[in-house]
Amino acid sequence: MLSFFERVILFVATGAYSGYSPIAPGTAGTLAGIGIYLIIYTPNPLIYTTILLLLFFLAVLISDKAEKILLENDSKHIVIDEIFGFLVTMAFIPNRLVYIVLGFFFFRVFDILKIFPANFFDKRIKNGYGIVLDDLFAGIYANLLLQGIRFFSMN
Repeated sequence: MLSFFERVILFVATGAYSGYSPIAPGTAGTLAGIGIYLIIYTPNPLIYTTILLLLFFLAVLISDKAEKILLENDSKHIVIDEIFGFLVTMAFIPNRLVYIVLGFFFFRVFDILKIFPANFFDKRIKNGYGIVLDDLFAGIYANLLLQGIRFFSMN
């Protein structure tokens, strides 16, 4: 029987249980990330960056604890890393539907491809940091692509 604390950890780690989707739990977690993004969005870069830093450490801690509860390394049910990665994708990007849709698509592609150093963290680091860091880099790559599209569409 899980304690209340363990149930809260799993609720957060699984993105309100979106990580239990029978089809593409990472994609379902990223969709949950869109909802979180819409809640926390602010055009203030200092506030958004502060939120991201706090969420990074929270995601590392929660995924680490969720692994121990689930007795499984990097469980597919843990999607707080996808939520965090999507929030990184959308950093300093205007809150517009076109960017949200493109950000979702780009993040999923980079999360699946795991381009270096994401693949290093995914394969070599076996704790909460390993779970979150590969999605951090997928989010950075997706964000850079969005920034490029934004730059060239404004000119």
